[in-house]
Amino acid sequence: MAISRRTFIETAALGGAASAALAATVDKKTGMPMRTLGRTGAQVSIIGLGCGSRLLMYKDEDKALEAGEKALAMGINYFDSAQGYGNGTSEKWVGKILKGRRKGAWVVTKIQKRKADEALRMMDESLKNLQTDHVDLAHIHALAGADDVAAIEAKGGLLEAMYKIRDQKMARFIGVTSHTDPVALKTLLERHDFDCTQMALNVALVGMRNGQGGMEINPEMKDSFEKIALPVALKKKMGVTAMKIFAQGPLVGKAPTEKLIRYALTLPVTAAILGMPKLDYISENAAVAKAFKPLPKSEMQSLGDELSKAHKASLDRFFRDHIDA
Repeated sequence: MAISRRTFIETAALGGAASAALAATVDKKTGMPMRTLGRTGAQVSIIGLGCGSRLLMYKDEDKALEAGEKALAMGINYFDSAQGYGNGTSEKWVGKILKGRRKGAWVVTKIQKRKADEALRMMDESLKNLQTDHVDLAHIHALAGADDVAAIEAKGGLLEAMYKIRDQKMARFIGVTSHTDPVALKTLLERHDFDCTQMALNVALVGMRNGQGGMEINPEMKDSFEKIALPVALKKKMGVTAMKIFAQGPLVGKAPTEKLIRYALTLPVTAAILGMPKLDYISENAAVAKAFKPLPKSEMQSLGDELSKAHKASLDRFFRDHIDA
């Protein structure tokens, strides 16, 4: 029997792993709630600064550095970057933002190459860009479908490099991200030893299978990261972060921003990673985080039903072809 959205939320909320994920302390200096990032044991802010396309929208380096410094001042210590964001531009900006202020910051990068030798070269480049000898977390970037799983797991594939990156302490921890296929993410999480994962988690239930093999997007199908991949990560005590909570923009205005953030943070995740292309957004989102209270289950249910019915099919089509850059 298919599990309902309500049943999953209630089951997850009652689970021990979920309860641990939601437990928070408050940073006395900034007032920012902090949660433990799964088995890493690290304390990170419940919102992180997404340093992809939205940070690149500042265009001027000085403005981007100002944004990063403001995020730090607001208590945001999670910086989510990748070599593929602006061909290294994002990483270089993050390196400058955190120069001399690395203590207490959580630095993340992602690797998009699928062959081990290319991935290791990319990791070296990322460390140079970030002006550091290690990152806190290195993710496999943007896992797609079954073919991508096979490429990553193949002899000489990215998975081999990820373990080497962790063993050689280029990254303290390793993980995998996906906004395309929750079944593929579930498969990789079940089979291998990752510390963390990041997935598309939003009120519209983005994350149906990506249409490989001719499968059509169907608005009545409820496959999602929330239902399929998240329980696996919780069972394995991974650190979980939510991304695409605004669905790369289309959900903005369909519900109050505050509720979109609260929905994600009421799920059993450590943090929501937010793109904040204006300085005002940093202050506003930090205020939501500092005042955070979980959404009632009834409101999560009603809001989710409304927005997924209206937008899930179109968003799944969009994310099937979306590339983080």
